[in-house]
Amino acid sequence: MRLYLRMEARPIAALPKTHLHVHFTGSMRHTTLVDLARRHNVHLPDALVEEWPPRLHATDERGWFRFQRLYDIARSVLRDEEDVRRLVRETAEDEAAEGSGWLEIQVDPSGYAARFDGLTAFTELVLDAVRVASSATGVGIGVIIAANRTRHPLDARTLARLAVQYAGRGVVGFGLSNDERRGRAYDFDAAFRIAKRGGLLSAPHGGELLGPSSVRACLDALGADRIGHGVRSADDPSLLAALAERGVTLEVCPSSNVGLGVFATPPDVPVRKIFEAGVPIALGADDPLLFGSRLTRQYELAREVHGFTDTELAELARCSIRGSAAPSDVQKRLLDDVDTWLRTPPGSS
Repeated sequence: MRLYLRMEARPIAALPKTHLHVHFTGSMRHTTLVDLARRHNVHLPDALVEEWPPRLHATDERGWFRFQRLYDIARSVLRDEEDVRRLVRETAEDEAAEGSGWLEIQVDPSGYAARFDGLTAFTELVLDAVRVASSATGVGIGVIIAANRTRHPLDARTLARLAVQYAGRGVVGFGLSNDERRGRAYDFDAAFRIAKRGGLLSAPHGGELLGPSSVRACLDALGADRIGHGVRSADDPSLLAALAERGVTLEVCPSSNVGLGVFATPPDVPVRKIFEAGVPIALGADDPLLFGSRLTRQYELAREVHGFTDTELAELARCSIRGSAAPSDVQKRLLDDVDTWLRTPPGSS
């Protein structure tokens, strides 16, 4: 593996940026997982304790099942209101420490509804926790409500209506997650029409476990403004050109891609190829709880493995800001701060 090391490089944690691809339970600190499991008498497998972060390989059905099972176990430690508030508060604190001025956290309320008095009650709890955490940390936070590809499309419509109900009150987008091999994008077009009519960003996952056709389906059927992952678009130059022309941001998650076996090693993740094709990239950590690294590490990989200069890292940060649902004044402030970061000589305090 070729490493690009630069003396006197600007600190990445000081680079203003946004984080657009992180899942709710997956954003939890590992120490918090262990603490809540102990408090609520939840047994954690060795993969989430002594052998953390777990070894994953989800490109086959069995591997994905294990990944999902670990996620579900982690989610089960969230038992009461304070647990949810703690997760959101700590995630916001971590984002602030890594230079994020805006966070979009993705959640499927149906995975928590049974324990928190229903879809609406859980959504309102999350939105209130977001408001409190944002005020305390200075990090702007938007919520993306996501449907699950493995559930019925009618469930997705219910979630889309829920998301629209809270548009302008903390919900900024509508997503589609889980195993893309088990639910075609076209089956969820009605839900995304509801969300788009309600003024929400369309941010489905695609092009992670499947090829370029999955990305095209997100564009054509779901009117994607952003695409979670989308890395398989690198296999199709015409698709890359279309993404660049439309300005569709790809939420690329390098550590996740390697952790799930989508690519064998960090250099195999086509960050450079996508970037040089002119496609906007917003680097993301996906599920730090399961992959063991957060946002700053993704920028470090771009620098150390893919040879991104500070000027190019600044452009990655700008792409994340422009691709976000952050208010225009927040975007302008963050973009100005990126310019300031770039003007600051390396090694300056």
